[in-house]
Amino acid sequence: MTSRELARLVQEAALARKARDVVEIDLEGRSPVTDFFVICEGDTDRQTRAIADSIREEAARQGIKPFQTSGEADGAWILLDFVDVIAHVFLPGERAFYDLESLWTAPPMAQLAAAPRRPRGKPA
Repeated sequence: MTSRELARLVQEAALARKARDVVEIDLEGRSPVTDFFVICEGDTDRQTRAIADSIREEAARQGIKPFQTSGEADGAWILLDFVDVIAHVFLPGERAFYDLESLWTAPPMAQLAAAPRRPRGKPA
């Protein structure tokens, strides 16, 4: 399964549990860590756990297990790391606070050209 297909599977599994505002961010060539983020939210911690369970179950049907998971005890931000795809399941307040969409969808910042150096001891 390609990373794009896995991202699609994660999205569909989240939507099966009524996840809201499901967003896929393509990070291929922009991040050495992963190819895709899939970000979504649920209204309650109970729903975020159900969304995470649905994602894990659908992936397991394809023989894929997350490399690591985090945040399920509290349910405010659950992360499922499938290496090439990382699923983030948020409560709305946590999602707004961390704002991963803005961080990763903004165009890369242009590197500023270094100002020419002046010799020491000489006024500008």
